[in-house]
Amino acid sequence: MDQLKYRSVFDIIGPIMVGPSSSHTAGAARIGKVVRRIFGEQPTSVDIYLYESFAKTYRGHGTDIALVGGLLGMEPDDEHLADSLKIAHEQGMEVCFVPKKEKAEHPNMVQLKVSKGAHKLTVTGISIGGGNIQISEVNGFKLS
Repeated sequence: MDQLKYRSVFDIIGPIMVGPSSSHTAGAARIGKVVRRIFGEQPTSVDIYLYESFAKTYRGHGTDIALVGGLLGMEPDDEHLADSLKIAHEQGMEVCFVPKKEKAEHPNMVQLKVSKGAHKLTVTGISIGGGNIQISEVNGFKLS
């Protein structure tokens, strides 16, 4: 018998979230939040490299606000997620979005380069669907 892709009925239904897409919004918010947790503090400078599907639809699907909301510590269902870009600006976080044209290991891949002073971190994440994510690389080290 083939193994099931989903472990829970909640993997099929999807997460509770604000936004139009579990992959592009909920997954992106979770990637941002994981990066924030690994970094250990709120960064002051963020470069976000978006690939394939993320690069094409990041504004329309809310990927931009979700990634920044996650970096601010917000959950995918936070009512303030839609204001995350404004909040980040008010808190002194400089954010630059860089859509990339080259192919990636997954169509919903993003690389975040965050810093605060001399403290720097680069994380590559993938939104694999249903709000689920994988972190594939941290500071150049592959994790899988």
